[in-house]
Amino acid sequence: MFKTPSPIAANGLDVRFVVNTLAPVLLTHRLLPAMSVDARIVNLSSAAQAPVSLAALSGEQSLSEFDAYAQSKLALTMWSQCMDESLTASGQMMVAVNPGSLLASKMVTEGFGVAGSDICIGVDILCRAGFSEEFANAGGRYYDNDAKTFAPPHADAADPGKTKAVVDAVYALLGELGHRVQR
Repeated sequence: MFKTPSPIAANGLDVRFVVNTLAPVLLTHRLLPAMSVDARIVNLSSAAQAPVSLAALSGEQSLSEFDAYAQSKLALTMWSQCMDESLTASGQMMVAVNPGSLLASKMVTEGFGVAGSDICIGVDILCRAGFSEEFANAGGRYYDNDAKTFAPPHADAADPGKTKAVVDAVYALLGELGHRVQR
């Protein structure tokens, strides 16, 4: 989610963080028990990534549309890396994928005022990430479909301290919202 007429939820959180970060984390934890041992979880990341403000994540700081989007996507990518580490023993894996920049979607049309590139570009890479041998050992990695390769995400994702702070904040927020999840 990028643009919305009401960016702040009733609980004070930025809905971009709620939809782009918190919801995928909660959904994953709720579905994990039903997933097969060789399941792949593909998280929708973005080339737009920016350092995560813990104050913004927790609803204490307002951000522009783009900053909220970029931070929420980096937060999801950081969590994906951490979560994959805990999945490795079970045989499941998680990968973060940028499906491609400015693809023809409602978000791109409304947010950037352009028609965008063929949406099938994104569909193809997400299907490959979920099912192809090419991604069999992609757990914990970030795939940038703009560059057509695995690549490092934003530099903050390589900082264990920053990553831990973001992931801890995500779980703390879920707990405050009444969603206890097993880490």
